[in-house]
Amino acid sequence: MSPPAAAPRTTRLTGRAAVLAVVICAIALSLAYPIREYITQRRQIDALVAQQQTMLAQVKNLENQQSRLSSPAYIEQLARQELDMCFPGAQCYIVEGNRPQADTAHAAKQGPAPWYDKLWQSVQQADANPAAPHNLKK
Repeated sequence: MSPPAAAPRTTRLTGRAAVLAVVICAIALSLAYPIREYITQRRQIDALVAQQQTMLAQVKNLENQQSRLSSPAYIEQLARQELDMCFPGAQCYIVEGNRPQADTAHAAKQGPAPWYDKLWQSVQQADANPAAPHNLKK
């Protein structure tokens, strides 16, 4: 006798496999939105932490400035340097003309001159070079 022939194996989707696939898809879809929200919230938290560190550094700088400004010696120094002030009875001298090289470098970095400076320069140039009057009559 010959051995029985093996039945061809069919790969049909069983009911259990279909239910398992549907359950896995449902779980994946139900987790997609919360995971996306979690990632978004983590990014927001990281941005807020960076902002907080920046603010703390700014507060530290402001506290240092406040402590300096509470010192009378520093106020006197600022008044002399920035406002050209001196004590009553003292003779103060202001040297005009030659500026230190650091000030000229700072002035050069400021950018183009404002419009009113350009206008005033053009008025001065026109006044300095009077051309012959134009005859407007033909």
